[in-house]
Amino acid sequence: MENILKVERIEKYYGNRSSLTKAIDDISFEVAKGEFVAIMGASGSGKTTLLNVISTIDRVTSGHIYVTGVDITKLKGNQLNKFRREELGFIFQDFNLLDTLTAYENIALALSIQNVDASKIEEEVNKVALALDIKAVLNKYPYQMSGGQKQRVASARAIITNPKMILADEPTGALDSKSSKMLLEKLESLNKELLATILMVTHDAFTASYASRVIFIKDGKVFKELHKGNDSRKEFFDKIIDVVTLLGGDLNDAL
Repeated sequence: MENILKVERIEKYYGNRSSLTKAIDDISFEVAKGEFVAIMGASGSGKTTLLNVISTIDRVTSGHIYVTGVDITKLKGNQLNKFRREELGFIFQDFNLLDTLTAYENIALALSIQNVDASKIEEEVNKVALALDIKAVLNKYPYQMSGGQKQRVASARAIITNPKMILADEPTGALDSKSSKMLLEKLESLNKELLATILMVTHDAFTASYASRVIFIKDGKVFKELHKGNDSRKEFFDKIIDVVTLLGGDLNDAL
């Protein structure tokens, strides 16, 4: 199967010679097209740094990151901006919606920036709104929506450009349990029905159980991987909890 992402022996240091911190320590892994991968780890484990370098928000100290064969560690300036805009979709914990725009306008903006024809934009917005069950809020502003609705609007904005990969940073972190479950079911549906490739950082075992694979990070290294295979979500959740226990610490504090 085609690999969307290939992370090859990356390292990331922060600080200077007198005070050097190794946030990522020789990490390598691959994500296939249509895969839904979760990254878990304790606070300070390097999982957020890992997402940041893959999303081009930060740069690696050494190693290479390939997205559909392109070495993104070598991209700079306009090339990097174009890649980020056209190839990646982002879902953030705090939604990052523009308060002065309606849901429709927030979602459409991603296509407007790419100079897509207005009639095509309307068609695409309606299609993704139907998939995420947010047609009823398209004319509402963010302050008129629930947290769950805002996160689904943010998800629609992330996928409307048909990116090679969706990067989700704690997507359920600001949601109640009902909204979290609905969002995760929608992401799972997008993954299975539209073959969207998703890489998600989460501290929550319930959230991670919706993925097809979980990569656990400890002290900047890959600690363990779990594949869902034919397990039910409940069975996969139990296996995730077992690894969390191995990692040590309370689930709510550490993972």
